[in-house]
Amino acid sequence: MTASQHREDGPVASSPKKGSLLKETAIIVVSALVLSWLIKTFLVQAFYIPSGSMENTLIKNDRILVSKMVPGVFDVHRGDIVVFKDPGGWLTGVQQDDSTGKRIVRDALTFVGILPQDSGSHLVKRVIGLPGDHVTCCTADGLVAVNGEPIKEASYLKDGVEPSIVEFDQVVPQDSLWVMGDNRIDSGDSRYNLGGPGGGFVPMDNVVGTAFVKMWPLDRLGWLRKPSEVFSTVPQPAESSSPAPKSSSSH
Repeated sequence: MTASQHREDGPVASSPKKGSLLKETAIIVVSALVLSWLIKTFLVQAFYIPSGSMENTLIKNDRILVSKMVPGVFDVHRGDIVVFKDPGGWLTGVQQDDSTGKRIVRDALTFVGILPQDSGSHLVKRVIGLPGDHVTCCTADGLVAVNGEPIKEASYLKDGVEPSIVEFDQVVPQDSLWVMGDNRIDSGDSRYNLGGPGGGFVPMDNVVGTAFVKMWPLDRLGWLRKPSEVFSTVPQPAESSSPAPKSSSSH
């Protein structure tokens, strides 16, 4: 190369220091975990279905996404599928046969929203009665009635299952819900917890959110449609005083 010649290559970048690379990786990982935690805390959370109480709408081992903006930003509606914390005595929890190390990792990943929440302290049911509603069963045709209006639930009840084999006559307290499973013969719902804490009702504060999509397995991927037509003719609850709730058999 002569003196008049020159190279036009750009400057050679030095290799990143190992400490800098580790720092950048840590920032990315922490940022991803924080974002995941924020999404889980304020927007959506994943849950899996541990039983057949919501068949055939939801079956065992389905994974669902739950909107945490209900209640709060949006209202709960009749027909919504809600995930809620056990009001007390509805379930005993699911035992995990894990080593301590696996349990710690699973709990940590569940906490930030990477793994779906298990059923240890949560249940999933369909909202039948809102605060103030008078829910009864059964009419002469064997149907559930809300505020005196019989509802036809065939669109979501499991095939061959009756609306209820348990009679009830209840007024839903303020800030509470009356919930029932779609597989009525295999669902420990409001009907079977009348003698427990809360009298079989779910406090609104216990509601985590409403399920809106099945995300796993892939062959069951789809939206969870709200059956608005089932409740379209239900009148608003009467403002007059209602009969005192009646007790029912336990399950």
